[in-house]
Amino acid sequence: MNEKISPNLGLSLVRVTEAAALAAGRWMGCGNAVIANRLAADAMACIFNSLDIDGHIVIGEEGRLGVSSPFNSGAQVGNGNGPAMDVVTDPIDGTARLIKGLPGAMSVAGIAPRSSMWSPFPAVYMEKIIVGADAADALVPECIDAPAAWTLALVARAKGKPVRDLVVFVLDRTRHKDMISEIQATGARVMAHSQGDVAGALMAASRDVNVDILMGTGGVSEGVIAACAVKSLHGAMLGRLDPQTAEERAGIRNANLDTKQILTCDELVKGSNIYFAATGITGGVMLEGVHYHGEIATTESVIIRCETGTRRIVHTEHLIDEG
Repeated sequence: MNEKISPNLGLSLVRVTEAAALAAGRWMGCGNAVIANRLAADAMACIFNSLDIDGHIVIGEEGRLGVSSPFNSGAQVGNGNGPAMDVVTDPIDGTARLIKGLPGAMSVAGIAPRSSMWSPFPAVYMEKIIVGADAADALVPECIDAPAAWTLALVARAKGKPVRDLVVFVLDRTRHKDMISEIQATGARVMAHSQGDVAGALMAASRDVNVDILMGTGGVSEGVIAACAVKSLHGAMLGRLDPQTAEERAGIRNANLDTKQILTCDELVKGSNIYFAATGITGGVMLEGVHYHGEIATTESVIIRCETGTRRIVHTEHLIDEG
């Protein structure tokens, strides 16, 4: 199907992230990741399947989470009565933060015409470096293999500030221990989060947030989602597969995927007919969380349209059916 894509698709997409956030928000601090993820995914799928698109999930999270969901790789979303689209989504970016009552959890989704998005199934993890528009020209492929000090010096020069004033977002993982020490040795400051890969990408790419760069290895699906946002914000991103287990390495080898290839934003998601949406679940740097007031709930979301560079912040009041 080769139908025209509506410029209002972003407004439809944010209904999807709002639904997931509203379902997940009730489980803040509950300690139960399984039920929070299931309810958020079911709510998201319900709205997705009402949309006039022929959607295809290009890469899901089943390899890392080990569970089935409506958004596994290859799943179909939408009612089929519309344009053929690639879709990437995460009902809860930062599940551990949500169930512990910590800030920064959000629901996210990206969408673009069919065959636009990189689809490296069954890969699970990838290296990423992300910067905003003011340092986009400084990010070169050599940065992936270079010492952190070299990359940070390039970014600092582009931003017109000393390295010691940079803030670097890194996932707090054992695999990043040496990299964090290397970053700290330069004098730069580290913002280490337990989860929130896409949230970190948004912070690094946004001009009004005090985060200068994201570095480190995270999920492949989150990387493709992040590329939708980063490209739409005119930032820059480098990515490369980084398998973490023998099983993942074998799967990548059997799929003839290249673990040496370094991809840019334009290769991770092609073209400009791209939409990204995110809704806050627990309040954080980027977005307010869900607030419940009896029969009313409020959400804050962002919608970004790549083609026009438009970024909309949407405050929504929802009537909650407690039945």
